[in-house]
Amino acid sequence: MSRIAGVFATLRRKGNGALIPFVEAYDPDRATSLTLLKGMAENGADIIEIGMPFTDPMADGPTIQAAGRRGLLAGATLKGVLGLVREFRVDNDHTPLVLMGYLNPILSHGVKAFCKDAAEAGVDGLIIVDLPPEEADLMLPEATANGLDIIRLIAPTTSDARLKQVLAGSSGFVYYVSITGITGTRTATAADLARDIPRIRAATDLPIAVGFGVRTPEQAATVVAHADAAIVASALIDTLCKENAEAVLRDVRALSEGVKGAPQAA
Repeated sequence: MSRIAGVFATLRRKGNGALIPFVEAYDPDRATSLTLLKGMAENGADIIEIGMPFTDPMADGPTIQAAGRRGLLAGATLKGVLGLVREFRVDNDHTPLVLMGYLNPILSHGVKAFCKDAAEAGVDGLIIVDLPPEEADLMLPEATANGLDIIRLIAPTTSDARLKQVLAGSSGFVYYVSITGITGTRTATAADLARDIPRIRAATDLPIAVGFGVRTPEQAATVVAHADAAIVASALIDTLCKENAEAVLRDVRALSEGVKGAPQAA
């Protein structure tokens, strides 16, 4: 069983949802992002997403775009991101790590080499924002061979027919983009989730994680009342910009308490 599957199985037995916070690698520097990775795992994160800074982040809102620029200015590279993962794994071999980013840097690194290097570093899953299912064969064989989950994005506008195509070959969990538009701009309501999540559940047995707009413990609790996990990104980056890493970890603790205190989705 993969680390991701193991986490969701354990939480389901306990009747809990999962918290998945996000760290943009090298934002504002390597040391801070490593501190955040370690601290999030110690303060209630069940799975952690790591953003791979890229020069053309088409799906990201202004908050994550700015974080990516800071990361690039601090020297972030794909090899550097994998180095962060390796260093994290020295003391933590149980918290799943998911890399989120864009295809171009992976192609530059080489798909086969990237999947091998990512798995050896300790990566568990990949979210490749601009890889359509029609081109999944570019990544899927090498990812599967190296035990990496390919996590797919589902949107409110995804049709039932398209849903089956998008989910083919996916594993780990489903990332439900709960709003139309870019990251960090608004939040889906309980009514939205009650309408949309059952349709996805009918198409897959994979856990469903909800992102794009979850900012508070209350919103995270609402999410896990309908889905299996809440993903929080822009709100944590905003806290890092306005305060510091310690404040981010304070927020992660509060989000974790909100998620663990909520009834899990049936």
